[in-house]
Amino acid sequence: MPSRVRRSIALAAALCLAGLAAAGPAHAGPPTEALRTQVDRVLKVLEDPALRTEAKTAERRAAVRQIATEIFDFGETARRALGRHWQARTPAERKEFVELFTNLLERSYLSRVELYSGESVTYTGEVIEGDQARIQSRIVTKQGSEIPLEYRMHQKNGRWLVYDVVIEGVSLVANYRTQFNKIIQTSSFQELVRKMKSKQDELSSGQS
Repeated sequence: MPSRVRRSIALAAALCLAGLAAAGPAHAGPPTEALRTQVDRVLKVLEDPALRTEAKTAERRAAVRQIATEIFDFGETARRALGRHWQARTPAERKEFVELFTNLLERSYLSRVELYSGESVTYTGEVIEGDQARIQSRIVTKQGSEIPLEYRMHQKNGRWLVYDVVIEGVSLVANYRTQFNKIIQTSSFQELVRKMKSKQDELSSGQS
């Protein structure tokens, strides 16, 4: 399986926190337990007979998205992805960018939740440094291959939230930051927003 495809599969699974039979280290701390709790909630949604029909697809996906927004800090992910260009943005521009970026992630990955009912994940380690944490795990695909995955979390308002996912050494935040920086440097922030809106419309049409 090509590395790009493997990362796409892992990222979708990571962002969905879906279809994953989770096992963790014996002495898992609060960050890992926060992840595990959300996994259990997603599994209950996926296994609910009332939501498994095709007619309930939109409702099922909405339920998964709601859970994802409770464990992922999409605002922090967006800020880090924009990098040094964030500081120059007005409050209105930041708000619009966060909304566009969150919607892009949701439409690109979270709607694929049904594809990940056969994978399993094992949490293999946890490193906590103050209000920051790194959770190491492995996703095992249906074909038996393993994909290393690291969740990067921070503590915000007393809760542990994910702001980045690293798959096979590739950071979600860093990957988007590179793309966004190139567009802004060669054109403008306004062009980046235009491209994001165009991509959003494209994904909306494909999922309608």
